[in-house]
Amino acid sequence: MTLPRRHLLLAAGATVWLRPARATPLEMELAIAAFTGGAPLREGRLTLEIAPLVENGNAVPVGLGVDGAPAPGTVRALALFTSGNPQPGVIVARFGPRSGRARLDTRMRLASSQTVVALAQFADGSCWRRSAEVVVTLAACVES
Repeated sequence: MTLPRRHLLLAAGATVWLRPARATPLEMELAIAAFTGGAPLREGRLTLEIAPLVENGNAVPVGLGVDGAPAPGTVRALALFTSGNPQPGVIVARFGPRSGRARLDTRMRLASSQTVVALAQFADGSCWRRSAEVVVTLAACVES
């Protein structure tokens, strides 16, 4: 008979630490602070395109861009964060002076209904934020 690894560790007297199924508010704040470098967040100047109701959390389309047409090199980075996934950071896209249009289109997994936060960091050091509440009917990122 074989024992699962977790049972074997418990039988040996080891302490097993289980990861929470979602990021804590502190982890979310720390991830955002690491991206912004401590710069204050302002609301606006950013577009976040995501459906407010998602049937399947395994592949949620999301679009992120900057309002207007900023000059190349104006936008340093775009990032996505989630409050209900096991890891708060989803993606960070960095842009150089020859990157052209600062736009990010991707798909992400959502563990459950939650808040999605988009951030933009500009060359002048300012950081902008836009968030959206998303309701997920079939969850993804389930840890057992």
